[in-house]
Amino acid sequence: MLQHNCTFETELKDGVLELTLHGEIDHHSAVAIRTEMDSQIYELRPVKTILDLSGIEFMDSSGLGLIMGRYALMQKLGGELTLRNPNERLVKIFELAGLGRMVKIEESQKEDKQ
Repeated sequence: MLQHNCTFETELKDGVLELTLHGEIDHHSAVAIRTEMDSQIYELRPVKTILDLSGIEFMDSSGLGLIMGRYALMQKLGGELTLRNPNERLVKIFELAGLGRMVKIEESQKEDKQ
């Protein structure tokens, strides 16, 4: 069964806001997710925001727009944005879009949270 939405969990620690996303980022879900993320960012004012993409199964161009918008917002607020744990398909999309030249992409092992 296909999942047609995206959710995320929030964790703030030492000024770092980590948003762990699950599901699909497409034109149906991007607006709602963007609104919720921006609300968290404006309220918490993190110095760094991490988008953990390990739970993302699908992303279209709306997902790229979502990421670029959060990058711009963090820049505006004097912070930084990092993408964590994208799958190989997402990495390829990011490379084709030139996103890796702007936004830091990292992998980490978070077995203690599973």
